[in-house]
Amino acid sequence: MLEDHPAAAPHSPWPAAYPQGYAVVDVETTGLARDDRIVSAAVYQLDARGEVEDQWYTLVNPQRDPGPVWIHGLTSEVLADAPLFKDIAEPFAERLAGRVLVAHNAAFDWSMISREYARARADVPVRQRLCTIALSKELQLPLPNHKLESLAAHYGVVQQRAHHALDDARVLAEAFRPSLRLAAEAGLRLPLLACQPLTEWSDGPAAGTRSATIGYQPSSSYGYRPQTWRPSRKRPACPYPNPGRYEPGEQLIQGMRVAFSGDTSVDRELLEDRAVEAGLHVATSVSRLTSLLVTNDPGSPTSKTAKARSFGTPIVDEAAFMQLLLHVTPARSKA
Repeated sequence: MLEDHPAAAPHSPWPAAYPQGYAVVDVETTGLARDDRIVSAAVYQLDARGEVEDQWYTLVNPQRDPGPVWIHGLTSEVLADAPLFKDIAEPFAERLAGRVLVAHNAAFDWSMISREYARARADVPVRQRLCTIALSKELQLPLPNHKLESLAAHYGVVQQRAHHALDDARVLAEAFRPSLRLAAEAGLRLPLLACQPLTEWSDGPAAGTRSATIGYQPSSSYGYRPQTWRPSRKRPACPYPNPGRYEPGEQLIQGMRVAFSGDTSVDRELLEDRAVEAGLHVATSVSRLTSLLVTNDPGSPTSKTAKARSFGTPIVDEAAFMQLLLHVTPARSKA
């Protein structure tokens, strides 16, 4: 049971614009790529002020190799009799309906959940998400890093089974409640982002090929085929002029050229879409005109990181870039 925390200060009325309910979510997966699957999911339902209303947990048979068993502890034998995602899609949706999805690195959890629902040809009844990493930054919490265990330690929350979906969701729910109340006391605007459900999923033999059948088509012995969740397409030209390089510590400006290198926890396509929606120019290579390089491994000997260093192009990691996307400065003028 979650510990009791003091309510918001009497002189600080609860912000009327705050959501009426939250679904604190954690999913364990077979990996981080676009064709990876959920192997377990947990939801803690919270009311408007962060009090627990209900909890729910399920295993999910991914119909393929379970991936990093040494992390989540779920073997093929354990998952063999678990329900398929399409079988738990409805009860999962019932616990998300009408609530703000809350997760630690919420963009990743949302990308995994939205892809599973697209495969199942089902709708996800959630329209907004809140990342507790973003909220911690808005609150300026003195954390050494953005790991869940650091946030838990800050509030004295004891983690019992790291990387177990139900315990991770419990820890996050317990840490989110005091953060929510601090935000309410300060009258802080919550860093809510829109959840855009996927409208298609193709299991074609190659990228860019659409299949008439949407859904997961398993092969034998937990094998799987590469999948694409949207057809390849040419992006429209960025309508804003390039304002130059990103200045560390400042905000991004519409028109800046952003390049990506290496693996990302969120689908590369989703990151690129977010950048384009914010008014940025997504570049496929690094040049003297590149404003920023996003990579989770700046020490890797890739051509993009090498060029970025030679040109003096600023480099940030994925988490920092996701936060920068929250506050992109409008272009000074349109091209």
